[in-house]
Amino acid sequence: MSHNTDKWTEKEHLPQWDEEFYHIYTAKKYGKWLMLKTLRPELKGIEEYEKMLDKEFEVRYNLAHSNIVMINDLEEVPGIGRCIITDDVYGDSMAALIKDGKFTEENLKKITVDLVNALDYIQSNHIVHHPIRPETIIFTENVGNLKVIDVGFDQKSHLTPASAAEDIEQYGKVLQAALNSLPTKHPDLQHVADKCKAHRYRDIQELRFALSDRNSSRLYILIISFLVIMIMLLLWIDLQ
Repeated sequence: MSHNTDKWTEKEHLPQWDEEFYHIYTAKKYGKWLMLKTLRPELKGIEEYEKMLDKEFEVRYNLAHSNIVMINDLEEVPGIGRCIITDDVYGDSMAALIKDGKFTEENLKKITVDLVNALDYIQSNHIVHHPIRPETIIFTENVGNLKVIDVGFDQKSHLTPASAAEDIEQYGKVLQAALNSLPTKHPDLQHVADKCKAHRYRDIQELRFALSDRNSSRLYILIISFLVIMIMLLLWIDLQ
């Protein structure tokens, strides 16, 4: 295993995961599954795009969040070229789950918690990124953890209000797609999605509070309902 050609095995192109400027591969490095992100063939060797690849690696290398795909290295891979190497996040995108009718209430819960956490982290680090879309939200195979891919290509000294507003609007569109795919209606979440798309939240924290209030209200209703049932049961026992 001392040769570079032995290091990388089982390389496979994943066309369904390709991005605007990149091809995505899965492969094993010394037997460990990883993901590879490389420039499309027609862009290789063009200085502008090679610098773009370097910049994305530089920006994302120090990001560390459980719901964001982590970058490990920038390396020349035989037969593929210069690649950004990331953790293995093999699974299904939110878009694929919706298309196949497999998007679940558990997936929705992670959209309301984990995706918001990821966006908060991205904004806190002033990361410039492509819009979050169902295609860039991955639910990992077997475990179903939410991971966001394609999360940054530049970093600024501060986040502009316009960027923050765009993130929240895009989150509303993602939440709407999730709600549309489920048979159960969620009026409270629909209200949140509508407010996101109408730019009614000032920042991610206000969005988070809205979602937390929704969860707290649901818990409060469940507790009250339980207490009412218990009181009725006790009254019924006393009458026997």
